[in-house]
Parts: sequence; C-alpha cells; structure tokens
Amino acid sequence: MWRLLVRWFHQLASPPYFYRFAGRVAPWFGVVGGLLIVAGAYGGLALAPADYQQGDGFRIIYVHVPSAYLSMMAYVVMASAAFVGFVWRIKLAHAVAVSAAPIGASFTFLALVTGMLWGKPMWGTYWQWADARLVSELVLLFLYFGYMALRAAFEERDKADRASALLAVVGVVNVPIIHYSVIWWSTLHQGPSISKLDAPSIDASMLVPLLLMIFGHTFLFVYVLFERLKGEVLLRERQARWVRKLVGTTA
Repeated sequence: MWRLLVRWFHQLASPPYFYRFAGRVAPWFGVVGGLLIVAGAYGGLALAPADYQQGDGFRIIYVHVPSAYLSMMAYVVMASAAFVGFVWRIKLAHAVAVSAAPIGASFTFLALVTGMLWGKPMWGTYWQWADARLVSELVLLFLYFGYMALRAAFEERDKADRASALLAVVGVVNVPIIHYSVIWWSTLHQGPSISKLDAPSIDASMLVPLLLMIFGHTFLFVYVLFERLKGEVLLRERQARWVRKLVGTTA
C-alpha cells in the first residue's frame, strides 16, 4: 500500500500526468464547492436567526470567516509547495506555489474588506492599527504581493522560482501569528468561536451554515487552483512533445 502511494505521488509530480489528473477531478471540486456554498448561503442568510447583539449584521461572517481561513490556508499551500520545489527541485511544486499566490491574495483582500465592513458598525471604526489580527492579515496581503512582485523581477523562471520560494517559506511564520493573535494579545477581535471542539461558542443554527461555507470555499479554492495549475503547466511545458501534441489535437 505504501509503495503504491509513493508511486502515485511520483506520478503526480509528472506534468502530463498531473494535467490529465487535474482535468478529471477539478470539475468535481467545482460542483461540490458550488453546492456547498449555495446550501451554506441559504442556511446563513435565510434560516439562521439574527444574533442577539449584532442583529443581521453578523451574517457577513459567512463570507468573512471562509475568506480569512482560505487566506491562511492558501499561503500554507504556497509556502509548502515552494519549499518542496526549492529543496527537491520539483518544477510542478513551483507551479503550485505560483498558481496559489493570486488566489490567496484575493481571499486575503476579501477578508480585509469584509472585516472592515463588519468592524465599522460593531467597533465604530473600519480600521484599528492596534489590533494584531488586522495588522498581521494586512502583512499577509503584502507577503502575497511581495512574492508575485519578486517573481516578476526575474526574467529567468528558475531564478524566479528559487528567490520567491525563499520569501514564501520565511513569510509562513506570519500564519500562526494571525491565527493566535486573538489569544496572545488583547485585540478588538473576539476569541475563537468554532475551533473549540468541546463547546463551540456559536449556536448550531449559525454554525452549520458557516461550516458549509468554509468547506464550500475550500473546494472552490482547490477547483480554481487546479484550473490555474493546468495553465501554468502548459506554459512551463510548452516546448514539450506532449504539449505540442495536445495543442495539435485540440486546435
């Protein structure tokens, strides 16, 4: 079993094999993600009761929390792939990092915007520099921008891969800072609500739609990542025989 698993991972690192694999599984992630998001949005916007303190304003949580979660998860994916590519020189790993960066930056931007819109009526201000989570999330956005800008500064792809990989790996230290900021420091943000497995401090009627939205956005992330990866693989392997053959058969 272990040998089969190792063999499958080795096959997955092959660009033509991965391209075919992504083409088969990506649509399923898109369909499942879409269905989960629709179900979560309906449950959160139509079925869940209004919060006893925040009223209907709390419903922005169904966009903000999945976006914030995906902003960190996408960076971990990017940094992990960059590390694998840097250490073992696997080109597909660098392609994963490149493809994940703009998706993660988009989720981070959405998390910041929705957080600001949520913060104004709840805190009386859109932004507070003293809040550790707000600032560390903004740093995450700059890390994404820095990664993409550093890549653009190199004309040679191999140099861009290795230089940007170092930045991605170093920047991953910011992810636990974001996650634990509400525990380590006194901030405007409330403490953990759904990560307390013994007793989540959110009612089930609100929690279930939120979990559906989180899983739905996760599936959506994988779908978009695979679609971007297919394009990145074709770009990197454009001189390969299998790509020329593929283009010839689809032209």
